[in-house]
Amino acid sequence: MRMKSIGAVLTGALVLSASAAVAPAAYATETGVVIQKLSVNGGKPIVLGTSQSESFTISVTASDDSGISKDLAFLQIDREVGDDYWSYHGTPTCTAVNATTSTCKLTFKLDSGWGVPRNALAGKWDVTVQLQSKDGDFYNNGGAAKHPVLRRGTLSVNAGPEPVAKGKPITVTGKLARANWDRRVYAGYTNQPVKLQFRKAGTSTYTTLKTVYSNATGNLSTTVTAATDGYWRWSFAGTSTTSAVNATGDYVDVR
Repeated sequence: MRMKSIGAVLTGALVLSASAAVAPAAYATETGVVIQKLSVNGGKPIVLGTSQSESFTISVTASDDSGISKDLAFLQIDREVGDDYWSYHGTPTCTAVNATTSTCKLTFKLDSGWGVPRNALAGKWDVTVQLQSKDGDFYNNGGAAKHPVLRRGTLSVNAGPEPVAKGKPITVTGKLARANWDRRVYAGYTNQPVKLQFRKAGTSTYTTLKTVYSNATGNLSTTVTAATDGYWRWSFAGTSTTSAVNATGDYVDVR
């Protein structure tokens, strides 16, 4: 039996349903409504952890010679993979910019008890925009726009010993983990390339020294030679399902 979980989060509460209350699939191929700008989460990937206290905004600016009506306005971001389906959707607040143009916004606030999707749904989601002009022109993009919804990555780092004599070895360890939406925990992200970076004291730029792969539990470890005071960190570029993340630099005093 297929389960569909649908999130409607205008008030911060997540509503679950066995069927999707979505915009009509058909949409006008010819319409006077023009989309000037569509912004999902300010252009950044939507990154969700396990706390379920996340929020993000979808905003669309549209115009029509008669103006944009508040009737039938609808915004949604959703994804379906096999038997897994999740949707955040609702009615936006539309504010007139001028006689022909309006900006419609909807902020989604995940519920503290049941707000993140399944692991299988991480990746590019469909963004549906539905609007109607005041003279009846109808617009629905059919979910053609895409936007990434990613599992949050975390990185830790520890460099030592500290202080250390110049020319002696420094061991840099850490762990790469990511949000497991199914279990609501963070778990090690295995066999991923993570860059070891160094920033000399008094400078602002990190330099990559080597790449190390996380082990079966997400742990990282390597040895370098102490040369000068500075900060050590791990840097992960991210994947199609998991966010990029940099560890906070760990300072080592070289004497």
